[in-house]
Amino acid sequence: MAPSTLSSNTAFISYSQTNHHSRFSLLPIFHYSNSRRPIFSVHAAASDNSNSPLVAHKLPKISAPVIPAPALGKWAVDSWKSKNALQMPEYPDLDELESVLKTIESFPPIVFAGEARNLEERLAEAAMGNAFLLQGGDCAESFKEFNANNTRDTFRVLLQMSVVLMFGGQMPVIKVGRMAGQFAKPRSEGFEEKNGVKLPAYRGDNINGDTFTEKDRIPDPHRMIRAYTQSAATLNLLRAFATGGYAAMQRVTQWNLDFAENSEQGDRYHELANRVDEALGFMAAAGLTIDHPIMTTTEFWTSHECLLLPYEQALTRLDSTSGLYYDCSAHMVWVGERTRQLDGAHVEFIRGIANPIGIKVSDKMDPNELVKLIDILNPHNKPGRITVIVRMGAENQRVKLPNLIRAVRGAGQIVTWVCDPMHGNTIKAPCGLKTRSFDAILAEVRAFFDVHEQEGSYPGGIHLEMTGQNVTECIGGSRTVTYDDLNSRYHTHCDPRLNASQSLELVFILAERLRKRRIGTQRLLSLRI
Repeated sequence: MAPSTLSSNTAFISYSQTNHHSRFSLLPIFHYSNSRRPIFSVHAAASDNSNSPLVAHKLPKISAPVIPAPALGKWAVDSWKSKNALQMPEYPDLDELESVLKTIESFPPIVFAGEARNLEERLAEAAMGNAFLLQGGDCAESFKEFNANNTRDTFRVLLQMSVVLMFGGQMPVIKVGRMAGQFAKPRSEGFEEKNGVKLPAYRGDNINGDTFTEKDRIPDPHRMIRAYTQSAATLNLLRAFATGGYAAMQRVTQWNLDFAENSEQGDRYHELANRVDEALGFMAAAGLTIDHPIMTTTEFWTSHECLLLPYEQALTRLDSTSGLYYDCSAHMVWVGERTRQLDGAHVEFIRGIANPIGIKVSDKMDPNELVKLIDILNPHNKPGRITVIVRMGAENQRVKLPNLIRAVRGAGQIVTWVCDPMHGNTIKAPCGLKTRSFDAILAEVRAFFDVHEQEGSYPGGIHLEMTGQNVTECIGGSRTVTYDDLNSRYHTHCDPRLNASQSLELVFILAERLRKRRIGTQRLLSLRI
């Protein structure tokens, strides 16, 4: 890969500030084909849903105003600078910023283009209903909490969750972490005020500090270098866990966390793990090898929000194999709800990189605007390129999501639909802390599946803010966390996360839904035969 060039006389004067193949499976029967089949449809056959128990009434067609697409000029790695860039920090010393960016530009890539292409192929399978995306990790990574144990524990929970989902769905699970780069956070307000003192908002450890002092809140470009080194170290550790034997299916009974050992979810996981262990024993007795890489290693990818554009540009490289540009800070990046403007800087940047792209979508998204945005980011309609991550609360899922699905289907666009049940369910507890209700999170997941069943489309995955730590940040779950418990172990730097027990409880319920969907599909196929 050849490094991209970054003009030394580029002026970062100001940004507009507006508030606005190794893998594993349960049994070696799943495989991805290296030869791509033509994809004719990404939806199940259309049917009359009037008799479906999931449909209370037919949703009316909504005539939305046509949103014109912006004129697109020639893309360059820095063409985003000609656009309006929201949610960007204002660095006080531009020469210092330029020096830091030159340093990062000289660093090796954190990920490689071939890995991102492999992820795109897997996501294309999820778009067709042949795989399921499990994307999870911290709301915002921090410098203070960075250590090997925390990384291992989150990775371990994701492994457990993937086994549960794979067992229920009988399909490959694509594991993508919100890890090794998820630092920057968009903010609803540019400033924060306490006791009459007004300071810039905390925007993530790669930009400024969370301590409420003038010194800590000043954006410091050197934090980007620390974020790079931490991301590289995290990914190095994840690679070791994924390929060095830790993720071997034979260790499935050893992945439990100590604090989840004596819980209902821990017991359920042990029961499932023992069934997997028995299946492995049967395979070995039958002479089937369990030492194949498919059983001893796993694929794992990283992702984060593409927010701090100078950093993302500095890590963008021209791939000598394909001749395409890749943002080598992560395998997958997404554009957020606050920065997805059709004519904005963030959309301009990501339209030119070849990584798989996520689009965060709330109830504010107009169906026509979504179609235009997908067309800008994926003009060749390449499967696996676009993942639409829906975050809008359960009731809005039932009302708004059908219109988005119909608009995308009507345009013939291929996307992977994913549910983010976290961001539409944030509330403030009586103690003043932000929290989320497990019941509300579960209700949104159920609504997401209900709508896709109603529309004949594929629910392609789930996107969670979660951790392997034994935190008390989200209320509810079988090991009930109450409002009074929040102050006990509330460690998040930004938004509340599910702990390991809550995460497992959620995927056990989700796995049962996948199992029923699988059985229903098998019955339909048998009737057709």
